[in-house]
Amino acid sequence: MPLSEHEQRLLDEMERSLYHNEADDVTTVGAGRARANYTAIALGIIAGVIGIALLLVGVVSRLAVIGLVGFAIMFAGAMLAIAPPRRLTVNAHGAAAGGRSKRPSFMDSLNERWDRRADEDEQ
Repeated sequence: MPLSEHEQRLLDEMERSLYHNEADDVTTVGAGRARANYTAIALGIIAGVIGIALLLVGVVSRLAVIGLVGFAIMFAGAMLAIAPPRRLTVNAHGAAAGGRSKRPSFMDSLNERWDRRADEDEQ
């Protein structure tokens, strides 16, 4: 049984919406990876080494407090070293927080072209 004109229009609209949402999901999931923060990695490694040394001093001297402090420093250093780098945030006008303008991503460009074609087809 064929679809009515209204049902066909609704189906087309749902399909466009689905494609648009999938492209948005791909854009957000694959959004540009930030470069590694080598300063944070170096500080994390240094803190980790200091933490291990304090942990060993705490075990040898049988002072649990020193061992716990060493473990906490070691853990904080590891978290600092492996934490994902902060990303550049973009304000509502498309300008980056540092005052630099942000180029639209490949997927954003494809979404815009798709929307324009869909709008042209409707007219």
